[in-house]
Amino acid sequence: MKIRMIAVALLAATPAFAQDKPVLTVYAGDYIASEWGPGPKIEEGFEAFCDCDLEFVTGDILPRILMEGEGTDADIVFGLNTDVTARARASGLFAPHGQDISDLSLPVEWSDEIFLPYNWGETAFIYDETRLKNPPASFDELLDAPEDLKIVIQDPRASISGLALLLWVKSVYGNKAPEAWAKLAPKVLTVTKGWSESYGMFTDGEADMVLSYTTSPAYHIKAEDDMTKHAAIFPEGHYFMAELAAQVKSTDQPELAQEFMDWILTPEFQRTIPLANWSMPAKLPREEWPEVMRNLPRPEKTLFYTEEEAEALRKPALDEWLRAFSQ
Repeated sequence: MKIRMIAVALLAATPAFAQDKPVLTVYAGDYIASEWGPGPKIEEGFEAFCDCDLEFVTGDILPRILMEGEGTDADIVFGLNTDVTARARASGLFAPHGQDISDLSLPVEWSDEIFLPYNWGETAFIYDETRLKNPPASFDELLDAPEDLKIVIQDPRASISGLALLLWVKSVYGNKAPEAWAKLAPKVLTVTKGWSESYGMFTDGEADMVLSYTTSPAYHIKAEDDMTKHAAIFPEGHYFMAELAAQVKSTDQPELAQEFMDWILTPEFQRTIPLANWSMPAKLPREEWPEVMRNLPRPEKTLFYTEEEAEALRKPALDEWLRAFSQ
């Protein structure tokens, strides 16, 4: 009887023990925590050794944490990029990551002590060879293509890929960016709030091309055995994007947050990225990339603005975009 009572008491206490685990709260974009995003694998991998509960809180990361300030519940932010980090850094809300970044596998130099890259890619227009037999071979050809070419892009005011397109056009065309937008606008079927909606329209056959990344075809090849989706590679170059993590300075779980940051550049974490986030790992030798990633065509020229340059260009580039799409 006594043994049975002890057993019942232990069973009753189990939920309390589970609830006593520390919680690491990670603010992330919606796609990260979706079933097809990297979130589930990241959560499983970290919880396997942290003796904690990792919880993703999804949404528009930067506006939320800037509004919450030092009172935020976030311990980590996951999914920023260099086109918005100037505003994030100016807030003073983030702590140094403390990692060795001397040998990252990025196509650009990286020396940031606050924002830690975990993957990277380059913007590109994706097409289906069964629907578009003669895709544009350059950015100029895209602008000069017939107006019945249907393209879907994302809103730069709400989407990091949409903002990357603004900076891509600015990097290629400079002061002639307004003329480039004037040529591109008639071919844009619609502007969606986010990437998922755009890409869904493309895969549903509603558009000929969609703004995405050079790595997007890897998903179709690996997950669907579909070899018909390709990135149009332009000689003018493609705009570089790295996704970044940062530790919140006011975290109430500093040791756990640092443990997560320490984990990001490990081979274990980095090996989950290519086939979970469908992007290039930030610190993994090319020979260790999955074959599907190694075989993807890459642009010969990588275009990139520092965060200071990107922040300075953001508003004028957005104004040019708005004028073109308000006609």
